[in-house]
Amino acid sequence: MSAKERGQYSAASSALGYLYQVRYALLESLRRLRKGQEFIVSIETLDDVVFEKDGDAPELLQTKHHLNRPADLTDSSPDLWKTLRIWCEAIGADGFPQGTLYLLITTAQTTDGQAAHYLKPGDSRSPDTAMERLNSTADSSTSQANAKAYQAYRSLNQDQRKRLLQNVFVVDAAPTISDLDTELKEVAYGFAAKKFLESFLQRLEGWWYRRAIQHLVNDEAKPILSEELDSETASLREQFKEESLPIDDDIMSATVDASGYQDRIFVHQLRLIEIGNGRIFHAIRNFFRAFEHRSRWIREDLILIGDLERYEDRLVEEWDILFHQRRDELGEEASEESKKIVAQTLYKWVETATHPQIKPGVPEPSISRGTYQMLSDSQRVGWHLEFKERLRQLLENQESAS
Repeated sequence: MSAKERGQYSAASSALGYLYQVRYALLESLRRLRKGQEFIVSIETLDDVVFEKDGDAPELLQTKHHLNRPADLTDSSPDLWKTLRIWCEAIGADGFPQGTLYLLITTAQTTDGQAAHYLKPGDSRSPDTAMERLNSTADSSTSQANAKAYQAYRSLNQDQRKRLLQNVFVVDAAPTISDLDTELKEVAYGFAAKKFLESFLQRLEGWWYRRAIQHLVNDEAKPILSEELDSETASLREQFKEESLPIDDDIMSATVDASGYQDRIFVHQLRLIEIGNGRIFHAIRNFFRAFEHRSRWIREDLILIGDLERYEDRLVEEWDILFHQRRDELGEEASEESKKIVAQTLYKWVETATHPQIKPGVPEPSISRGTYQMLSDSQRVGWHLEFKERLRQLLENQESAS
């Protein structure tokens, strides 16, 4: 392996380590939420992940992720000693309150008879035995990589070491970052129907990452509250009921470049009836939102193509009734100015009326308004009473000019 390749591997490992922290924090948060616990979670503050409850000492989680799972966690393991160093230095500086729980979450495995094995939860747990082995390692090991960790450990007296290790728990063979998919699905089961679970988690993780980034990069951003996670899961749960569909923030907040739509048929239809640029932009944005949502729903098997076709037919029927009403009211001898006024009134109905919803639980108006723009783009609907003839002439003139 070249030096460049080694550098890329190191960067990938470091990046995955940070992502692992965030994903594992979500996993643990969901576990606590299912138990009805209220908590505050912080990332990269006192420790990798910190859980706090009112009046209780915090739980500190150190996560250690490996691209290739190592065979064991020995008495001289850097993972173990790097973590102990952080905790020992904080205890020496009176950084943690009494009763704090210290958890080392690692994808490595412990070995019978090693210190980490005696710090696991269960029948074999023996903090005193673990301390004897750690004392021996810190006093006898010549590892330069662990030298500062050994020094931090030795700086604690026996009572301090004992109190620390009584509250240290090693959780080994933890799921890797890819294996977390299965763990997250298991803990999220029940928040959404099984067939929607993957889509539900994609959106929940997207929100969690955005919230975690806000917490990490903004010094004034508050830790993540269990109430926030509870609210987000409740909102998503409503969106993944059979009678609903998710409306995604990334699509709704996306910046739309209107310049790429200027030659679309639905934009030509609006210019034919002299709709202003501001309203044309809103039409373009609604087209984008409806198109992107519909495409995503189909990709994720949240809706069938046949359902979309039936929805479009309903919208066309609503338009067709009004279109022919206006044509009958106007008569055959109407002036061009009158036709334009009627067309503008018809289009205003698209912008402001309450239209049929794609599903009962999807009240977002941009879906119906944007679908009307898509129907306009395919010339299934139009605003000018002679829109097909006018469009044909417009396109023919454009072809001639080119």
